Amino acid sequence: MSATASYSAGPEGAGTRRAERFARPLLIAFLVAAAVDLAGVLAGLDALHLVAKPLLMPVLAGYAAVRGGPRLLIAALLFGWGGDVFLLADNDLAFLLGMGSFAVGHVCYLTLFGRGRGRGRGQGRRPRASPVAGIAYAVVLVVFLVLIWPDLPADLRAPLTGYSLLLTAMAWRAGVLGRYAAAGGALFLLSDALIATGIAEWPRLPAPDFWVMLTYIAAQFLLAVGVLTAAGRDGAYRRTASSASTRPVP
Repeated sequence: MSATASYSAGPEGAGTRRAERFARPLLIAFLVAAAVDLAGVLAGLDALHLVAKPLLMPVLAGYAAVRGGPRLLIAALLFGWGGDVFLLADNDLAFLLGMGSFAVGHVCYLTLFGRGRGRGRGQGRRPRASPVAGIAYAVVLVVFLVLIWPDLPADLRAPLTGYSLLLTAMAWRAGVLGRYAAAGGALFLLSDALIATGIAEWPRLPAPDFWVMLTYIAAQFLLAVGVLTAAGRDGAYRRTASSASTRPVP
């Protein structure tokens, strides 16, 4: 049960607690779908991948919803689902549509991270993304683009560059919510970099699609956990502050 539900009272709080009874089954369903998808990719069983992949993000979004996750998180996960579905089709138009859907999801994440609030010493101030991490991400992005640029199809260079800038900004900003979200952002960047190396026809790891899906699934899950954890901390801080402000003066 989330931190917000444990402090709820009255009919609304009871409704929240009832909804959260579905959290564990949804989490288990997500993990099962992830395992089936990864097994299908690793074994070369396309039918399993076609069935399991479209289930991942809706189930994770459902889990986030019953945990009281913010709407922007739900939206980001569902736009990720749109990207997943489009990328199941093997053609350039579907690839661009899928990339566009993921891009909208990254905008949702960026907006959500911008609304993050500090706690403790910050007492509600916006947390700041690490400038050092920002420089590191920028250097990695520039070096990667310079190296891969000549090997990319000419018609994909501009959209991939724009998407890479947006994704890198999301990965950097994810750090404001803590280590889970930061790890999720980094893994998302790694997953899409693995896709880009495939487009450029660079040498790849054995079973490359397995590594793409593994890093992607872990990324979305960690981003969701990071957002939910931060929301729980923020809710606990607001409750503490509210209790302190209404406590009778002895």
